Parts: sequence; C-alpha cells; structure tokens
Amino acid sequence: MSEWTFIALLFIISMTFPAVPIVAGRVIGPRKPNPLKNSVYECGVETVGDTWVQFKVQYYLFALVFLVFDIEVVFMFPWAVAYNQLPLYGVISGVVFVILLAEALIYAWRKGVLEWV
Repeated sequence: MSEWTFIALLFIISMTFPAVPIVAGRVIGPRKPNPLKNSVYECGVETVGDTWVQFKVQYYLFALVFLVFDIEVVFMFPWAVAYNQLPLYGVISGVVFVILLAEALIYAWRKGVLEWV
C-alpha cells in the first residue's frame, strides 16, 4: 500500500465518521415541528426585543488573546518539567519561544486589545 493510498483511506474515514451520525439523525430522528419548538430559547427567559445583538469586536479579540496565551502554557509546561535534561538546543528554542510570546503580548498591549471597555 503506497503512502498516498493510506492518506486517501484516512481522508475517507475522517469524512465518514462525522457524516454517519448526521445522516442517521436526519433519517431516523422524529420530525414534528411546531411554533414552540421553532421559537428562540434563551435560558428559559422570554426574549424581549431583537434577539440578534451585535457584540463589540473587542470581546472576541480579548478571548483570542486569552486562548493564545492559555495554549502557550500547554507548550511551556513539558519544557519546564524537562528543563534539566534538555540539551542546549532545547533551552535556546524554549527561550526563543518565550521571547516571541513576550513580543506578541507587548504588541497586543500596545494595540489596546487588553483594555476591557
């Protein structure tokens, strides 16, 4: 089996796994729509006014910066645990990673992404 056959097989499997439950739910699932089921549900409280409220982009940017630096901890933890056994190349690459993250934090700070308005 060539490597391209393996990749094609993996692609087919990766498309089949999510498609099977979706198609099965459409085929087997009951369909009894009514106005109550089709109404907007907001934590049990009846909505007043327009249900489509536009949020400030600042909230999404703040969440994105948080996510980036949260994932950073996942990458930094194994490096910090194995710090004593790392060769010089591992230490230097970790320091470069920290410097890049510090640069990204300074950039986000100067752009005002961290200001909660």
